[in-house]
Amino acid sequence: MNNRLVERFIKYCKIDTQSDGFSTTSPSTMKQFDLANVLKDELVAMGVDNAFVDEYCYVYAKIEANCDDKYDKIVFIAHMDTADFNAKGCKPRIIENYDGKDIKLNDEFVLSPVKFPILNEHKGKTLIVTDGTTLLGADDKAGVAAIMESVQYLMEHPEVKHGTFYVVFTPDEEVGRGTEHFDLDRIDCDYGFTIDGGCVSGVCDETFNAASATVKVKGVSVHPGEAKDKMVNANNLAIEFHNLLDSYKRPEHTDGYDGFYHLLSIKGEIEDVELRYIIREHDFAKLEAMVKDMLANAEYLNRKYHNDFINVDIKYSYRNMHDILKDYPHIMELVNKTLKQIGLTPYKVAARGGTDGANLTFRGLPCPNLGAGGYNYHGRYEYLVVEELEKAHEMILKLLENVKRV
Repeated sequence: MNNRLVERFIKYCKIDTQSDGFSTTSPSTMKQFDLANVLKDELVAMGVDNAFVDEYCYVYAKIEANCDDKYDKIVFIAHMDTADFNAKGCKPRIIENYDGKDIKLNDEFVLSPVKFPILNEHKGKTLIVTDGTTLLGADDKAGVAAIMESVQYLMEHPEVKHGTFYVVFTPDEEVGRGTEHFDLDRIDCDYGFTIDGGCVSGVCDETFNAASATVKVKGVSVHPGEAKDKMVNANNLAIEFHNLLDSYKRPEHTDGYDGFYHLLSIKGEIEDVELRYIIREHDFAKLEAMVKDMLANAEYLNRKYHNDFINVDIKYSYRNMHDILKDYPHIMELVNKTLKQIGLTPYKVAARGGTDGANLTFRGLPCPNLGAGGYNYHGRYEYLVVEELEKAHEMILKLLENVKRV
């Protein structure tokens, strides 16, 4: 086991970097700087003197070529923030030679292969789990750790030749703002890779198309004893609006290429209610149809109740990067070749989510997503397979070797 890599990962997981989807600041939470500054200081200590953190909490570093050979210039990207689940007081625990049985996280919660069958594939492996009170943070501190370990290895082994490459660590990916202040002018690259996936054999060049909806519902508050024909309860209107959406297009009823509406939150009282949704579809035309349905439902209810009680505000977040990456087959060929060289069998992943790479691809930097060995993201049952994290580190080094121009 690569003890330094594991210790690095655990160290990063213990730093609370949860982002905040309700915040309007950049970054959304100042505590993300805690990890950003650690990473910058570690890079400088390795000998990467140009590493720095900008005002928006992005960490940039350029690792100069150590030979005169010609290489493609690439960038490795991972995000520092964690999702909307408690991340304070993370206590990672190592389980060696997993026996395939239930893992007791604490007196209340059990990580079970019955509920999470993917565990059956990891029998005999070394796992890192939570204590059941927080998420782990493998999304995406596994990617951060794999990149950082690779940089340190190269700085310690100048005999390993490589071209110029960059690393960037971003804030706020989990709230859809990971590339909001990403300065592409700071990196001179041909293409890049986000290290932000699950199984290290999975190669992702396809994501959802994404939008968000904020639905504001107005009502009329009257004493309930005198409410007949006067009260308009915004709570009931909100429920009616939600129930007009296709109930089978919810995350709990979808997989594969199915799209969904996901109600993130609902809050309010008689006169004011706000619902927040994310909307996802791999096919952009289908996403547009879902958006139109949502707007049409609001229009229908406003007509029904003879007033503009419901307003829907739509914002588009990112596009399916496959629309662009299909024109860069050599990048996928490079990845598949690399994975085979390190003893893995690559397979294609259509991500049921998004990555920083999706937006960057549409901004001119082709950027597929690669795995780092984390599973069950965004909750207390998250875990990491150490052997896959080690392979992610190996994959990065091999990619840097394979981008040499013939």
